[in-house]
Amino acid sequence: MHVPTLIEKKREGQELTKEEIEFLIEGFTLGEIADYQMSAWAMAVFFRGMTAVETQHLTTAMMESGSVLEYPKGSPPKIDKHSTGGIGDKTSLVLAPLLACDENWVPMISGRGLGITGGTLDKLESIPGFNIHIDERRALAQLKSIGVFMIGQTADICPADKKLYALRDVTGTVPSQALIVASIMSKKLAENLDRLVLDVKFGSGAFMKTRKEAQELASAMTKVGKLMGVQVTHLLSPMDEPLGRTVGNALEVAECVEVLQGGGPKDVATLVLDLAEEVSTVKHSQLAAWLKDGTAWKKFISLVYAQDGDASSLEKLGEVHRAPVIQPFAAKSAGKVKKMDAEIIGRVSLLLGGGRKTANDAIDFSVGLSGIKKIGEHVEKDEPLLFVHARNDQTLRSVLPLLETAISVER
Repeated sequence: MHVPTLIEKKREGQELTKEEIEFLIEGFTLGEIADYQMSAWAMAVFFRGMTAVETQHLTTAMMESGSVLEYPKGSPPKIDKHSTGGIGDKTSLVLAPLLACDENWVPMISGRGLGITGGTLDKLESIPGFNIHIDERRALAQLKSIGVFMIGQTADICPADKKLYALRDVTGTVPSQALIVASIMSKKLAENLDRLVLDVKFGSGAFMKTRKEAQELASAMTKVGKLMGVQVTHLLSPMDEPLGRTVGNALEVAECVEVLQGGGPKDVATLVLDLAEEVSTVKHSQLAAWLKDGTAWKKFISLVYAQDGDASSLEKLGEVHRAPVIQPFAAKSAGKVKKMDAEIIGRVSLLLGGGRKTANDAIDFSVGLSGIKKIGEHVEKDEPLLFVHARNDQTLRSVLPLLETAISVER
Protein backbone atom coordinates (compact mmCIF):
# COMPACT_ATOMS: atom_id res chain seq x y z
CA MET A 1 0.00 0.00 0.00
CA HIS A 2 1.04 3.60 -0.66
CA VAL A 3 0.96 5.90 2.42
CA PRO A 4 0.44 9.21 0.53
CA THR A 5 -2.51 7.65 -1.29
CA LEU A 6 -4.13 6.69 2.02
CA ILE A 7 -3.54 10.21 3.36
CA GLU A 8 -5.15 11.64 0.23
CA LYS A 9 -8.05 9.18 0.48
CA LYS A 10 -8.87 10.32 4.01
CA ARG A 11 -8.24 13.97 3.05
CA GLU A 12 -11.00 13.60 0.44
CA GLY A 13 -13.36 12.16 3.06
CA GLN A 14 -13.36 8.58 1.80
CA GLU A 15 -13.69 5.57 4.09
CA LEU A 16 -10.57 3.53 4.77
CA THR A 17 -10.81 -0.25 4.87
CA LYS A 18 -9.88 -2.45 7.81
CA GLU A 19 -6.74 -3.55 5.95
CA GLU A 20 -5.70 0.03 5.15
CA ILE A 21 -6.08 1.11 8.77
CA GLU A 22 -4.16 -1.94 9.99
CA PHE A 23 -1.38 -1.14 7.49
CA LEU A 24 -1.08 2.45 8.75
CA ILE A 25 -1.08 1.51 12.44
CA GLU A 26 1.35 -1.39 12.03
CA GLY A 27 3.72 0.66 9.85
CA PHE A 28 3.69 3.61 12.23
CA THR A 29 4.25 1.39 15.27
CA LEU A 30 7.22 -0.34 13.62
CA GLY A 31 8.73 2.99 12.53
CA GLU A 32 8.20 2.26 8.84
CA ILE A 33 5.81 5.22 8.44
CA ALA A 34 7.33 8.59 9.33
CA ASP A 35 5.93 10.92 11.98
CA TYR A 36 5.27 13.61 9.38
CA GLN A 37 3.16 11.23 7.32
CA MET A 38 1.17 10.08 10.36
CA SER A 39 0.74 13.72 11.37
CA ALA A 40 -0.73 14.49 7.95
CA TRP A 41 -3.07 11.50 8.23
CA ALA A 42 -4.15 12.53 11.75
CA MET A 43 -4.91 16.05 10.49
CA ALA A 44 -6.98 14.57 7.65
CA VAL A 45 -8.91 12.52 10.23
CA PHE A 46 -9.34 15.66 12.35
CA PHE A 47 -11.04 17.51 9.49
CA ARG A 48 -12.85 14.62 7.78
CA GLY A 49 -13.67 12.33 10.71
CA MET A 50 -14.17 8.57 10.59
CA THR A 51 -17.23 6.37 10.37
CA ALA A 52 -18.20 4.17 13.31
CA VAL A 53 -16.83 1.16 11.44
CA GLU A 54 -13.52 2.91 10.72
CA THR A 55 -13.26 3.93 14.38
CA GLN A 56 -13.85 0.35 15.49
CA HIS A 57 -11.14 -0.89 13.10
CA LEU A 58 -8.74 1.80 14.33
CA THR A 59 -9.45 0.92 17.97
CA THR A 60 -8.92 -2.79 17.33
CA ALA A 61 -5.71 -2.22 15.34
CA MET A 62 -4.28 -0.06 18.10
CA MET A 63 -5.29 -2.53 20.80
CA GLU A 64 -3.79 -5.43 18.84
CA SER A 65 -0.52 -3.56 18.30
CA GLY A 66 0.48 -4.96 21.68
CA SER A 67 -0.59 -7.42 24.35
CA VAL A 68 -3.93 -7.62 26.15
CA LEU A 69 -3.90 -8.23 29.90
CA GLU A 70 -4.85 -11.72 31.03
CA TYR A 71 -6.13 -12.71 34.45
CA PRO A 72 -6.54 -15.96 36.39
CA LYS A 73 -9.89 -17.72 36.10
CA GLY A 74 -12.34 -16.73 38.80
CA SER A 75 -10.61 -13.42 39.56
CA PRO A 76 -12.74 -10.45 40.72
CA PRO A 77 -14.48 -8.12 38.24
CA LYS A 78 -12.08 -5.78 36.44
CA ILE A 79 -13.35 -2.19 36.45
CA ASP A 80 -11.96 1.18 35.46
CA LYS A 81 -12.81 4.76 34.55
CA HIS A 82 -11.64 7.13 31.90
CA SER A 83 -11.98 10.90 31.75
CA THR A 84 -11.73 12.83 28.51
CA GLY A 85 -9.66 15.37 30.43
CA GLY A 86 -10.23 18.66 32.13
CA ILE A 87 -8.59 21.33 34.22
CA GLY A 88 -7.93 20.23 37.80
CA ASP A 89 -9.38 16.80 37.02
CA LYS A 90 -7.70 14.63 39.63
CA THR A 91 -10.51 12.12 40.21
CA SER A 92 -8.51 9.01 39.16
CA LEU A 93 -6.21 9.32 42.17
CA VAL A 94 -9.19 9.08 44.52
CA LEU A 95 -11.43 6.80 42.47
CA ALA A 96 -8.95 3.96 41.83
CA PRO A 97 -8.22 3.18 45.51
CA LEU A 98 -11.89 3.71 46.40
CA LEU A 99 -13.06 1.14 43.84
CA ALA A 100 -10.44 -1.33 45.07
CA CYS A 101 -12.10 -1.21 48.51
CA ASP A 102 -15.05 -3.04 46.93
CA GLU A 103 -13.01 -6.21 46.28
CA ASN A 104 -12.79 -5.34 42.59
CA TRP A 105 -9.61 -5.28 40.57
CA VAL A 106 -8.78 -1.85 39.18
CA PRO A 107 -6.13 -2.15 36.44
CA MET A 108 -5.75 1.55 35.63
CA ILE A 109 -3.57 2.44 32.65
CA SER A 110 -3.35 6.21 32.39
CA GLY A 111 -1.77 8.86 30.20
CA ARG A 112 0.23 12.04 30.47
CA GLY A 113 -1.08 15.56 30.02
CA LEU A 114 -2.47 16.47 26.61
CA GLY A 115 -2.53 20.14 25.62
CA ILE A 116 -3.77 22.21 28.55
CA THR A 117 -5.22 19.24 30.42
CA GLY A 118 -3.22 17.55 33.15
CA GLY A 119 -2.26 13.88 33.09
CA THR A 120 -2.68 11.29 35.84
CA LEU A 121 0.84 9.96 35.31
CA ASP A 122 2.41 13.39 35.73
CA LYS A 123 0.51 13.86 38.97
CA LEU A 124 1.55 10.45 40.28
CA GLU A 125 5.18 11.16 39.46
CA SER A 126 5.10 14.21 41.73
CA ILE A 127 5.02 11.64 44.57
CA PRO A 128 8.73 10.98 45.30
CA GLY A 129 9.78 7.57 43.99
CA PHE A 130 6.41 6.61 42.48
CA ASN A 131 7.04 4.12 39.68
CA ILE A 132 4.55 4.18 36.80
CA HIS A 133 6.58 1.69 34.75
CA ILE A 134 5.99 -1.63 36.52
CA ASP A 135 5.81 -4.61 34.17
CA GLU A 136 2.78 -6.78 33.51
CA ARG A 137 3.87 -9.59 35.84
CA ARG A 138 4.39 -7.21 38.74
CA ALA A 139 1.14 -5.39 37.95
CA LEU A 140 -0.84 -8.65 38.13
CA ALA A 141 0.80 -9.55 41.45
CA GLN A 142 -0.19 -6.12 42.75
CA LEU A 143 -3.82 -6.69 41.71
CA LYS A 144 -3.81 -9.93 43.67
CA SER A 145 -2.36 -8.26 46.77
CA ILE A 146 -4.13 -4.87 46.94
CA GLY A 147 -6.59 -4.87 44.02
CA VAL A 148 -5.27 -1.83 42.14
CA PHE A 149 -2.42 -0.51 40.04
CA MET A 150 -1.94 2.82 38.28
CA ILE A 151 0.61 2.69 35.49
CA GLY A 152 1.54 4.12 32.13
CA GLN A 153 1.41 2.11 28.97
CA THR A 154 4.13 -0.52 29.00
CA ALA A 155 6.05 -1.25 25.81
CA ASP A 156 3.74 -4.22 25.34
CA ILE A 157 0.40 -2.44 25.83
CA CYS A 158 -0.94 -0.37 22.93
CA PRO A 159 2.42 0.80 21.58
CA ALA A 160 0.58 2.34 18.63
CA ASP A 161 -1.45 4.55 20.95
CA LYS A 162 1.61 5.61 22.92
CA LYS A 163 3.27 6.91 19.75
CA LEU A 164 0.14 8.51 18.35
CA TYR A 165 -0.77 10.05 21.73
CA ALA A 166 2.54 11.96 21.82
CA LEU A 167 2.18 13.04 18.19
CA ARG A 168 -1.36 14.39 18.64
CA ASP A 169 -0.27 16.54 21.56
CA VAL A 170 2.08 18.61 19.40
CA THR A 171 0.25 18.66 16.06
CA GLY A 172 -3.11 20.22 16.94
CA THR A 173 -5.09 16.99 16.48
CA VAL A 174 -6.00 16.29 20.11
CA PRO A 175 -9.75 17.13 19.73
CA SER A 176 -10.47 14.65 16.90
CA GLN A 177 -13.41 12.52 18.05
CA ALA A 178 -12.28 9.40 16.17
CA LEU A 179 -8.73 9.65 17.50
CA ILE A 180 -9.98 10.29 21.04
CA VAL A 181 -12.30 7.26 20.90
CA ALA A 182 -9.61 4.96 19.50
CA SER A 183 -6.99 6.20 21.97
CA ILE A 184 -9.19 5.78 25.02
CA MET A 185 -10.87 2.55 24.08
CA SER A 186 -7.75 0.78 22.79
CA LYS A 187 -6.04 1.30 26.15
CA LYS A 188 -9.11 0.42 28.16
CA LEU A 189 -9.95 -2.67 26.10
CA ALA A 190 -6.33 -3.81 26.42
CA GLU A 191 -7.02 -3.91 30.17
CA ASN A 192 -9.56 -6.67 29.45
CA LEU A 193 -12.26 -5.01 31.55
CA ASP A 194 -15.70 -6.13 32.64
CA ARG A 195 -17.06 -2.65 33.41
CA LEU A 196 -15.97 0.84 32.38
CA VAL A 197 -17.36 4.26 33.28
CA LEU A 198 -16.56 7.25 31.09
CA ASP A 199 -16.37 10.77 32.48
CA VAL A 200 -16.97 12.91 29.41
CA LYS A 201 -16.31 16.60 29.98
CA PHE A 202 -17.85 19.56 28.19
CA GLY A 203 -17.20 23.29 28.47
CA SER A 204 -14.38 25.77 28.02
CA GLY A 205 -11.74 23.56 29.66
CA ALA A 206 -12.72 20.37 27.81
CA PHE A 207 -12.01 19.06 24.33
CA MET A 208 -15.75 18.95 23.77
CA LYS A 209 -17.07 22.50 24.15
CA THR A 210 -20.78 21.69 24.18
CA ARG A 211 -22.94 19.12 25.92
CA LYS A 212 -24.08 17.89 22.51
CA GLU A 213 -20.49 17.18 21.41
CA ALA A 214 -19.80 15.41 24.70
CA GLN A 215 -22.89 13.24 24.27
CA GLU A 216 -21.80 12.30 20.74
CA LEU A 217 -18.34 11.31 22.00
CA ALA A 218 -19.80 9.34 24.90
CA SER A 219 -22.15 7.49 22.53
CA ALA A 220 -19.28 6.68 20.14
CA MET A 221 -17.11 5.26 22.92
CA THR A 222 -20.00 3.34 24.43
CA LYS A 223 -20.78 1.80 21.05
CA VAL A 224 -17.18 0.64 20.52
CA GLY A 225 -16.98 -0.74 24.07
CA LYS A 226 -20.18 -2.71 23.79
CA LEU A 227 -19.12 -4.14 20.42
CA MET A 228 -16.06 -5.46 22.26
CA GLY A 229 -18.13 -7.03 25.06
CA VAL A 230 -17.53 -4.48 27.84
CA GLN A 231 -20.29 -3.00 30.01
CA VAL A 232 -19.84 0.73 29.39
CA THR A 233 -21.68 3.61 31.06
CA HIS A 234 -20.95 7.32 31.07
CA LEU A 235 -21.48 10.58 32.90
CA LEU A 236 -21.38 14.03 31.32
CA SER A 237 -19.72 16.60 33.59
CA PRO A 238 -19.22 20.35 33.09
CA MET A 239 -15.75 21.87 32.78
CA ASP A 240 -16.34 25.63 32.55
CA GLU A 241 -14.44 26.12 35.81
CA PRO A 242 -11.62 23.98 37.23
CA LEU A 243 -12.54 20.90 39.23
CA GLY A 244 -11.64 21.40 42.86
CA ARG A 245 -9.50 24.31 44.04
CA THR A 246 -6.10 23.40 42.60
CA VAL A 247 -4.51 23.08 39.17
CA GLY A 248 -0.95 21.76 38.95
CA ASN A 249 0.57 18.36 39.61
CA ALA A 250 1.74 18.27 43.25
CA LEU A 251 -0.98 20.73 44.27
CA GLU A 252 -3.64 18.40 42.88
CA VAL A 253 -2.18 15.33 44.59
CA ALA A 254 -2.24 17.22 47.89
CA GLU A 255 -5.91 18.00 47.28
CA CYS A 256 -6.60 14.31 46.57
CA VAL A 257 -5.03 13.45 49.92
CA GLU A 258 -7.56 15.78 51.56
CA VAL A 259 -10.45 14.04 49.78
CA LEU A 260 -9.12 10.59 50.67
CA GLN A 261 -8.99 11.70 54.29
CA GLY A 262 -12.67 12.66 54.22
CA GLY A 263 -12.31 16.35 53.40
CA GLY A 264 -11.33 18.36 50.34
CA PRO A 265 -13.52 20.18 47.81
CA LYS A 266 -17.10 18.97 47.62
CA ASP A 267 -17.22 18.94 43.81
CA VAL A 268 -14.27 16.51 43.64
CA ALA A 269 -15.73 14.10 46.18
CA THR A 270 -19.18 14.25 44.57
CA LEU A 271 -17.88 13.42 41.10
CA VAL A 272 -15.71 10.59 42.45
CA LEU A 273 -18.70 9.03 44.21
CA ASP A 274 -20.97 9.44 41.18
CA LEU A 275 -18.41 7.72 38.94
CA ALA A 276 -17.77 4.97 41.48
CA GLU A 277 -21.46 4.21 41.76
CA GLU A 278 -21.63 3.53 38.00
CA VAL A 279 -19.26 0.54 38.19
CA SER A 280 -19.33 -0.53 41.84
CA THR A 281 -21.60 -3.19 43.32
CA VAL A 282 -22.06 -1.35 46.63
CA LYS A 283 -24.31 1.59 47.45
CA HIS A 284 -23.38 5.25 47.33
CA SER A 285 -23.55 5.41 51.14
CA GLN A 286 -20.91 2.69 51.51
CA LEU A 287 -18.60 4.37 49.00
CA ALA A 288 -18.97 7.66 50.88
CA ALA A 289 -18.22 5.89 54.15
CA TRP A 290 -14.96 4.49 52.73
CA LEU A 291 -13.89 8.02 51.86
CA LYS A 292 -14.84 9.34 55.30
CA ASP A 293 -13.43 6.60 57.52
CA GLY A 294 -9.98 6.34 55.92
CA THR A 295 -10.47 2.99 54.16
CA ALA A 296 -9.78 4.49 50.72
CA TRP A 297 -6.89 6.54 52.14
CA LYS A 298 -5.22 3.38 53.49
CA LYS A 299 -5.68 1.72 50.11
CA PHE A 300 -3.99 4.69 48.42
CA ILE A 301 -1.06 4.46 50.85
CA SER A 302 -0.74 0.76 49.97
CA LEU A 303 -0.78 1.66 46.27
CA VAL A 304 1.98 4.25 46.70
CA TYR A 305 4.17 1.85 48.69
CA ALA A 306 3.55 -0.97 46.21
CA GLN A 307 4.82 1.21 43.37
CA ASP A 308 7.98 2.35 45.18
CA GLY A 309 6.58 5.72 46.25
CA ASP A 310 7.36 7.52 49.49
CA ALA A 311 3.97 7.48 51.20
CA SER A 312 5.37 9.47 54.12
CA SER A 313 5.63 12.48 51.78
CA LEU A 314 1.95 12.50 50.83
CA GLU A 315 0.82 14.83 53.62
CA LYS A 316 3.68 17.28 53.02
CA LEU A 317 3.80 17.48 49.22
CA GLY A 318 3.26 21.22 49.47
CA GLU A 319 6.68 21.46 51.11
CA VAL A 320 8.36 18.79 48.99
CA HIS A 321 7.35 20.69 45.86
CA ARG A 322 7.14 24.27 47.08
CA ALA A 323 7.30 26.84 44.28
CA PRO A 324 9.87 29.63 44.83
CA VAL A 325 7.23 32.30 44.10
CA ILE A 326 3.69 32.11 45.56
CA GLN A 327 1.54 35.18 45.06
CA PRO A 328 -2.17 35.88 45.56
CA PHE A 329 -4.26 37.16 42.67
CA ALA A 330 -6.68 39.49 44.41
CA ALA A 331 -10.19 40.66 43.61
CA LYS A 332 -10.37 44.30 42.58
CA SER A 333 -13.87 44.65 43.96
CA ALA A 334 -16.29 42.86 46.24
CA GLY A 335 -18.95 40.64 44.70
CA LYS A 336 -19.71 37.16 43.40
CA VAL A 337 -17.36 35.23 41.16
CA LYS A 338 -19.05 35.18 37.78
CA LYS A 339 -16.34 33.53 35.68
CA MET A 340 -13.35 31.29 36.38
CA ASP A 341 -12.58 30.18 32.84
CA ALA A 342 -11.20 26.64 32.92
CA GLU A 343 -9.52 26.85 29.51
CA ILE A 344 -7.56 29.98 30.35
CA ILE A 345 -6.67 28.66 33.82
CA GLY A 346 -5.32 25.52 32.12
CA ARG A 347 -3.26 27.65 29.75
CA VAL A 348 -1.86 29.56 32.72
CA SER A 349 -0.77 26.30 34.36
CA LEU A 350 0.84 25.20 31.09
CA LEU A 351 2.77 28.47 30.75
CA LEU A 352 3.95 28.22 34.36
CA GLY A 353 5.52 24.86 33.51
CA GLY A 354 2.83 22.49 34.75
CA GLY A 355 2.27 21.04 31.27
CA ARG A 356 4.15 20.45 28.04
CA LYS A 357 4.48 22.74 25.03
CA THR A 358 6.44 20.03 23.18
CA ALA A 359 6.48 16.26 23.66
CA ASN A 360 9.91 16.28 25.34
CA ASP A 361 9.32 19.12 27.83
CA ALA A 362 9.94 18.38 31.51
CA ILE A 363 7.11 18.97 33.98
CA ASP A 364 7.57 21.33 36.91
CA PHE A 365 5.66 19.58 39.70
CA SER A 366 5.59 22.61 42.00
CA VAL A 367 3.86 25.18 39.81
CA GLY A 368 0.16 25.84 39.31
CA LEU A 369 -2.72 27.50 41.07
CA SER A 370 -4.32 26.90 44.45
CA GLY A 371 -7.16 28.30 46.55
CA ILE A 372 -9.24 28.81 43.40
CA LYS A 373 -12.60 30.40 44.16
CA LYS A 374 -15.69 28.73 42.73
CA ILE A 375 -18.27 30.42 40.53
CA GLY A 376 -20.99 31.92 42.73
CA GLU A 377 -18.78 32.41 45.79
CA HIS A 378 -18.63 35.86 47.38
CA VAL A 379 -15.32 37.67 47.67
CA GLU A 380 -14.29 40.90 49.35
CA LYS A 381 -12.13 43.54 47.70
CA ASP A 382 -8.44 42.50 47.84
CA GLU A 383 -9.40 38.92 48.84
CA PRO A 384 -7.36 36.29 46.92
CA LEU A 385 -9.27 34.76 44.01
CA LEU A 386 -6.47 32.21 43.79
CA PHE A 387 -2.76 31.82 44.48
CA VAL A 388 -0.19 31.55 41.68
CA HIS A 389 2.71 29.12 42.25
CA ALA A 390 5.54 30.07 39.88
CA ARG A 391 9.18 29.14 39.29
CA ASN A 392 10.25 32.80 39.07
CA ASP A 393 8.97 36.38 38.85
CA GLN A 394 9.25 36.41 35.08
CA THR A 395 6.83 33.51 34.53
CA LEU A 396 4.54 34.96 37.19
CA ARG A 397 4.33 38.29 35.37
CA SER A 398 3.74 36.55 32.04
CA VAL A 399 0.50 34.89 33.22
CA LEU A 400 -1.08 37.81 35.07
CA PRO A 401 -2.71 39.31 31.94
CA LEU A 402 -4.25 35.92 31.16
CA LEU A 403 -5.69 35.66 34.66
CA GLU A 404 -7.30 39.07 34.18
CA THR A 405 -9.27 37.64 31.24
CA ALA A 406 -10.02 34.32 32.97
CA ILE A 407 -11.79 35.72 36.02
CA SER A 408 -14.62 38.17 36.53
CA VAL A 409 -16.40 39.30 39.69
CA GLU A 410 -19.92 40.69 39.53
CA ARG A 411 -20.82 43.37 42.04
